[in-house]
Amino acid sequence: MYLFQIFIVLFALFALARTWKQFRAGRLDRKKLAGWVLFWLIVGVVGVLPQTTEMAARLVGVGRGVDLAIYVSLIALFYLVFRLYVKIEDVERDVTKLVRTIALKDSEKE
Repeated sequence: MYLFQIFIVLFALFALARTWKQFRAGRLDRKKLAGWVLFWLIVGVVGVLPQTTEMAARLVGVGRGVDLAIYVSLIALFYLVFRLYVKIEDVERDVTKLVRTIALKDSEKE
């Protein structure tokens, strides 16, 4: 096993521990916990058995396993950025409503 593979496995274990900690703190529900645990387990398996990406790449018609990993990672990152953007827009809208409500209440008091 190469040093890089050991690093990937250790990082996946660290991420699993942090994910569990977030769940115990009430910041993740069971569905999100299951998704993240599955993701980090896949990362750990790919770290130990990199040939699994080659088999998956052949199944979907991609040339190399590394290419498949990059494609999937980019798609996942863009999706997560989109979700964050939507959440930020929702928070900005809520803050604007709250500020308007407070301003109107303050103006009525005067």
